Amino acid sequence: MARSRSDSLLLPLEPGKPDFASERKLMRSGIEFIVGIDEAGRGPLAGPVVAAAVILNPKKIPDGLDDSKRLTAQRREELFDIITDTALACAVASISAPAIDATDILKAALEAMRRAVCGLSILPGHALIDGRDVAPGLPCPATALVKGDQRSVSIAAASILAKVTRDRMMAQTGKYFPLYGLESHAGYGTEFHRNAMETHGPVTGLHRFSFSPLKDRQF
Repeated sequence: MARSRSDSLLLPLEPGKPDFASERKLMRSGIEFIVGIDEAGRGPLAGPVVAAAVILNPKKIPDGLDDSKRLTAQRREELFDIITDTALACAVASISAPAIDATDILKAALEAMRRAVCGLSILPGHALIDGRDVAPGLPCPATALVKGDQRSVSIAAASILAKVTRDRMMAQTGKYFPLYGLESHAGYGTEFHRNAMETHGPVTGLHRFSFSPLKDRQF
């Protein structure tokens, strides 16, 4: 007998790919809304860190969800639209480069996560967070999952929203700072980017002056 789409969600997804097991376990304990949380942009020398929070519809889980780093840019863009169309709720938040410099990247990333969750239209009953740290001040209990974007489809969906949102932000910013090639490297420390900083200098409000090599002025 053929399975319906909703029935198939009760089975493990493709081996090595994120699945719905963590969410299903929480739902069996009586929790209705589980939010996946992830961020993009901890490592770049320029631009914000961006976090996303996604509550998937268990009956409309998009096919092909995975860690955003394991997807092509085109596939991320496609899934971004599908996720935002089918999810019960989703939200993104960002922390600027100056705010990162004023604290540190971990605190900034966790604050972006908290803001994303607080921006949801639905109050979640539990949060699944990629990594080892739980963002303080969340409005619900939370569990940190190491490599969560490769284990939980909710976190994978959040990783895609965060990555695509940040890439779009950096491409737009690149129009105002064309000498730095932001649309191609999204602020990461590529050779082109480092050479551009050496030639033209870093930009206040864009670059992260607390990051090496900027803090040492060694490009």
